[in-house]
Amino acid sequence: MNNRIKRRIELASKILFWIYLAILMYLLFFSEYYGRTIVTDYRYNLQLFREIRRFWTYREKLGMAAVLTNLGGNIVCFMPFGFFLPNMYAVFRRHGSLVILFGFFLTCSVELLQLVTRVGAFDVDDIFLNTCGAILGYLVNVICRAVRRKMHEKKTI
Repeated sequence: MNNRIKRRIELASKILFWIYLAILMYLLFFSEYYGRTIVTDYRYNLQLFREIRRFWTYREKLGMAAVLTNLGGNIVCFMPFGFFLPNMYAVFRRHGSLVILFGFFLTCSVELLQLVTRVGAFDVDDIFLNTCGAILGYLVNVICRAVRRKMHEKKTI
């Protein structure tokens, strides 16, 4: 792949990444649709899989839309993070563990900020699901790069 295409992919990734972060911050801290209003008490869950289990156990009462929004949404909302980061910086292409680590630190920061500002709740299940989303996004990026390489090889043959 030539450098011009690589630079375009890098630039597009940077632009989309910042748009993604702005939307993510809005949804996590300001969107009233997702219950992002300031509460007077601190809400937190420090037991791994507690909320996941609760959502799954009461899925019929809560409705599948609520379950998918909470569980699937926490994964899907961090997939762009894992996808765009390797396109922006080569170090993340070479070391997928850094994508996981940065995804983990970002989601920990978000959860702590939600706890301190009392907007939303601190939940270790969210940290787990968000980190899984970053991992999945990275894996999709790896697959896309492999497909792009294969297509480029076919063109040069």
